[in-house]
Amino acid sequence: MKTPRTVLVALLAGVALSACAGPGTEPATPATTGATPVTSQPSPDPSAVPSDPTPTGNGGPTPTGKGGPSVPPPARDTLTGVVEAGVEPNCVLIGGNLLVGGPRDVLQPGTRVVVTGHPQPGLMTTCQQGTPFVVESARRA
Repeated sequence: MKTPRTVLVALLAGVALSACAGPGTEPATPATTGATPVTSQPSPDPSAVPSDPTPTGNGGPTPTGKGGPSVPPPARDTLTGVVEAGVEPNCVLIGGNLLVGGPRDVLQPGTRVVVTGHPQPGLMTTCQQGTPFVVESARRA
C-alpha cells in the first residue's frame, strides 16, 4: 500500500512545482532575455585619446628592453639548517620556511643543507605551514 501513496506524493509534488512556473512561461536563457552579450570594449572617444603615445610610469627600459616600469629581481637569501618534514606529504621546511621547488633528493628530512632562494609570502601552497621560500639551489652541508 505504500507504493501507491509514494507515487501519489511524487505526482502531487511534480504538479505543484510545474504550477509555480505559471502558464506559458519558458525557462530563461541568454537568448530570450533580450540582453546582448558584451564581446569587446567600446572604442574610446577619439577626442579623448592623448596625442602623446609615451607610456606612463618611468618609461625606462625593462630587462626585456620594452618600455614601462621595471621590476627588480627578488633578493637572494641563504638558509642553513636541518630539513624537517611538514604536516602534509612532500612538504619540507627549514626553520619555519616552507621550501618550494629545489632538488628533492637533497631536501630530505633530517639532512643538513644550505639553500639559496627568496621568500615569497603571497605564494599559495597546499602545505599548511611555513613561509614559502622559493629554492633556487640546494646542497648538503
